[in-house]
Amino acid sequence: MRSDNVKTGVEHAPHRSLFNALGFTEEEMKKPMIGIVSSYNEIVPGHMNIDKIVNAVKLGVAEAGGVPVVFPAIAVCDGIAMGHVGMKYSLVTRDLIADSTECMALAHQFDGLVMVPNCDKNVPGLLMAAARINIPTVFVSGGPMLAGHVKGQKRSLSSMFEAVGAHAAGTMTEEDVCEFEQKVCPTCGSCSGMYTANSMNCLTEALGMGLRGNGTIPAVYSERLKLAKHAGMKVMEMLEKNIRPRDIMTKEAILNALTVDMALGCSTNSMLHLPAIAHEIGFDFDISFANPISEKTPNLCHLAPAGPTYMEDLNEAGGVYAVMKELADLGLLNLDCMTVTGKTVGENIKNAVNLNPEVIRPVDNPYSKTGGLAVLKGNLAPDGSVVKRSAVVPEMMVHEGPARVFDSEEDAIAAIKGGKIVAGDVVVIRYEGPKGGPGMREMLNPTSAIAGMGLGSSVALITDGRFSGASRGASIGHVSPEAAVGGPIALVKEGDIISINIPEMKLDLKVSDEELAKRKAEWKPIDKGEVTGYLARYRELVTSGNRGAVLEIK
Repeated sequence: MRSDNVKTGVEHAPHRSLFNALGFTEEEMKKPMIGIVSSYNEIVPGHMNIDKIVNAVKLGVAEAGGVPVVFPAIAVCDGIAMGHVGMKYSLVTRDLIADSTECMALAHQFDGLVMVPNCDKNVPGLLMAAARINIPTVFVSGGPMLAGHVKGQKRSLSSMFEAVGAHAAGTMTEEDVCEFEQKVCPTCGSCSGMYTANSMNCLTEALGMGLRGNGTIPAVYSERLKLAKHAGMKVMEMLEKNIRPRDIMTKEAILNALTVDMALGCSTNSMLHLPAIAHEIGFDFDISFANPISEKTPNLCHLAPAGPTYMEDLNEAGGVYAVMKELADLGLLNLDCMTVTGKTVGENIKNAVNLNPEVIRPVDNPYSKTGGLAVLKGNLAPDGSVVKRSAVVPEMMVHEGPARVFDSEEDAIAAIKGGKIVAGDVVVIRYEGPKGGPGMREMLNPTSAIAGMGLGSSVALITDGRFSGASRGASIGHVSPEAAVGGPIALVKEGDIISINIPEMKLDLKVSDEELAKRKAEWKPIDKGEVTGYLARYRELVTSGNRGAVLEIK
């Protein structure tokens, strides 16, 4: 056992004295030590129940003959951090989580790990850590929130943000906004649509790192506690069989996850996190991989914000395994990939059944024949940009319009809510990329304002920042290279015509090469003020959005 490095032999008597201080018995000293990474806190709704999940994991580990030891991971609530300086501190936590978990696990020589994340950056951060540490590891999340109910309809957090836009447009009263406020988030859990947290928890199943139901069993269901107990038991089985994360998270498994992503209609943020996870196993993930996979993968689900169904509906319909079974029937998945169950993907999904063809469309009746995401390239985004095309209305799949240029999210929101954006415009928000932000803020406020004001079918938004999984419409993010390094998005001028063609995967600025070269020669980065602390270090190390915004030593 790895933990023998700190528990056995006379030379480790000092170490044992410290375990004695923790209350370890002699019997426990002889058992495998399993670290349980708890993302519990009292500020994130998706994490407020994780203490109960952790306790269930502990029971499972102990039942199977291990010694559970809990240590923490931080988490930011993107909804609470949205629209102010706090959003600069969201994406950056992914790497802090990975780094701190690596430190804790290796410093204390755990034999195995159970990761208990839930929200946007915890899941990929802990998957990155699992790949680095490479000891037997199982994931069990805190689970999704139930949908809210407002005026007889299911609703979620994206409805809340759009209600603010509707109020600004004069189409919703303050009383109606208040009703949404009280009802859209009725329980603990990760917000109830196919936003980033739920996307990544579902993709953890597809990767093979979580048990069946990890992505979909609601947070408030007792079934989630059973799942957590089984996760605790399963890590002990993995330890016995010596199944490790890098045996599971292979190149083939990551491409499986990308395929499932397309079918589910996941958040654009998965195109930041899958490359970052791939980076940890030495797989150079080019976001352009998305297009050939998307071209052959049908989009089977339209969960909020793309449609009227929610995570609880996906769970009842058969969950991620039912979606994977549909894809497997088309030959789109590698069924030989190993998983935390000790079985292959093919063995796991063999008996999965689609119980609701309205929630999970069969492959012969998809929402579209192509997947939920697309990578667009052109002279405005030479290294790529990302759009959730499953959430784009048909009339915006091809669009040309004048650029309305803003050098910060705040300036854009003021213009949108001030009625200065009109049908046909293409809103450009720049200097919000990984370096330019720094921190690559999510743009849920401006996309929600556009939708709430009735402009979702006539206005596009382009940014070197990113979007919340709750964003919908012609929202194109991750534009690379970003403005802060002199990418073409920095050269756009007010009124320039921008051409968007999602079916052809193109994003172009209708300005001549000669004019762009002239603008480039005259370009100077804008000064957004001094950045200190962690953000300053992050800005120096972070790569572009098309590379997953991973950190690299220059």
